[in-house]
Amino acid sequence: MENLTTPPYLDPNSVGIVTPQILHFDEPLQLECQRILPSFDLVIETYGQLNAERSNAILICHALSGSHHAAGYHSATDEKAGWWDALIGKDKAIDTNEFFVVCLNNIGSCHGSTGPTTINPDTGEPWGADFPLITIKDWVKTQVILSDRLGITKWHAIIGGSMGGMQALQWSVDYPERLSKAVIIASTPKLSAQNIAFNEVARQSILSDPDFHEGWYVKHGTYPRRGLVLARMVGHITYITEDAMKAKFGRDLKSGKFMYGYDVEFQVESYLRYQGERFSKNFDANTYLLMTKALDYFDPTRDYTTDNLDEKTALEQTLARTQCQFLIVSFTTDWRFSPERSIEIVDALIANGKDVSFINVDAPHGHDSFLFDIPRYANAVKGFLSAPIRHSSKTSSA
Repeated sequence: MENLTTPPYLDPNSVGIVTPQILHFDEPLQLECQRILPSFDLVIETYGQLNAERSNAILICHALSGSHHAAGYHSATDEKAGWWDALIGKDKAIDTNEFFVVCLNNIGSCHGSTGPTTINPDTGEPWGADFPLITIKDWVKTQVILSDRLGITKWHAIIGGSMGGMQALQWSVDYPERLSKAVIIASTPKLSAQNIAFNEVARQSILSDPDFHEGWYVKHGTYPRRGLVLARMVGHITYITEDAMKAKFGRDLKSGKFMYGYDVEFQVESYLRYQGERFSKNFDANTYLLMTKALDYFDPTRDYTTDNLDEKTALEQTLARTQCQFLIVSFTTDWRFSPERSIEIVDALIANGKDVSFINVDAPHGHDSFLFDIPRYANAVKGFLSAPIRHSSKTSSA
């Protein structure tokens, strides 16, 4: 829960010091893979205050490496804010003066919710490689269960970037009556073959690490650090742009001269290794495999159309189910989920006469742009969330 005591060095608009909550759910959870979790835990953080009508709640869905810790700090000495602190807080794009904001850690993750690193109640040992494969539909299902626990029958908005945007889109299709607005940022209606290929290279980096032991590395007292480092290096290359790399590193040499070896020589090599090493210390390898598979499987049209439809028609038929207002945000330099993929969603909504706004933001940060406080982007989100809920079907362009 939120603590309004804010350490003096913090941004005055920060939500301050926050404490995660662990919520336990005893009911069995049927997963798409046909396996059942007998029970599960979700870790959440909340910011702001829920109003008496319970009508001002916003759900934040995290991306692959994200967690429940989206804003604020965990202690007065904590120097690292939540992953979306730039956008969540007092008078920020997602304004906690106005909204009650909930961010959860999805099952299958490694940040406290039930996943490969938590205890399997049937064995008394960590789930490890036996944790079932998860889909985005499964995550949305747990989020609905969480909504019921919190007494929120309809979200004012569900928001997510990248993989989080996929969850928001899935919500709008599976539970159209339970959200008024959806903000889908730097996302896609499904992964391209190229994106699946990147994920497969990352997975093979982990699976081929001799310390992986088919996912049972904890039992063997090992950890597939090298594989996870390589997986993150591959992923990180796709999150930023060639121009950004050129501007930041160029072909600069770390020591100023060629060393004629295979150790780090170029600054960009040093940067990627640093990113990979840091990530490997804070993330779980089995979780990385699960998360990337969930991305690959994502296709909101699967349950609502027949197999013989082309992708455009299938998406149009699926999004005909939606009832909420949409804000779709893309970034000009994002080549992982390019603006054209967002436009596919926009076009399908327009074809159905749905209420959709679209903004393509000029930003130099590539796919990671959704994490930055870019004025045009932040203002669009803030304006969309604060505007009155419309009940007629309209389209507009921001």
